[in-house]
Amino acid sequence: MNPRVSVIVPVYDEGEAIVRCLERMLRELLLPAEVLIVHDMPEDTTVPYVEQIARTDPRVRAVLNTYGRGPANAIRFGIDAALAPVVVVTMADGCDDPRQIDELARLVDRGVVVAAASRYMPGGQQVGGPRLKRLLSRWAGRSLYTLARVGTRDATNSFKAYDTAFVREVGIESRTGFEIGLELTAKATRLRLPVAEIPTIWLDRPLGESHFDLGRFLPGYLRWYLFAYGRRLSPAKLAARTRPAAVPTPRGSTEYEKKTA
Repeated sequence: MNPRVSVIVPVYDEGEAIVRCLERMLRELLLPAEVLIVHDMPEDTTVPYVEQIARTDPRVRAVLNTYGRGPANAIRFGIDAALAPVVVVTMADGCDDPRQIDELARLVDRGVVVAAASRYMPGGQQVGGPRLKRLLSRWAGRSLYTLARVGTRDATNSFKAYDTAFVREVGIESRTGFEIGLELTAKATRLRLPVAEIPTIWLDRPLGESHFDLGRFLPGYLRWYLFAYGRRLSPAKLAARTRPAAVPTPRGSTEYEKKTA
């Protein structure tokens, strides 16, 4: 199997609700793809339904996350397990529009390292969701776009496509919540690598209960929000923030320097 896009879907006890989400996604995906349903525990209630679908559609597979519990670790594990040069992270709750997965992936094919589905650009919309969360994400998105020039008005949205090599180059430091989208956007900005966006309509989940905990995840968001403001970094300097100085710069750094605007 040689997929062009790997779709990463972190799940936690979605149960039968995953069926509707997956059926819609598989119907809309046109590019050669794999869909990785990443779960933290073998007994997760989502797994039996995923395995049932996988028996008739080889694009789907359930993947057990061994990096530790939580959405950040599930996304990290999913990206490391991905076979495609482009990864798209989307949620299992039906909030994201699966018709846009191909469009986001094609933007990465054209040379951006992060392609964001934006609720806050012209043509985008957010329907429902907690009011405080909406206000904070909108303010963060617009201020980052205007002041830090991050390339998207919706840096906090998890629904994004990434160049797989870029993610493996810069690494993921987040370990708790959903701030990975902001982290990778901030890192691309500091490296002066291209970020693009398309408008999306986000709908609050029709079934089940959200596991987003604003109080718990806010410090992580704040950390990467502030990191986005700063001078240009080279891949080596970015790597030095989290790796010992003696460790050589990962392969691909020269390639990313060439992409720098």
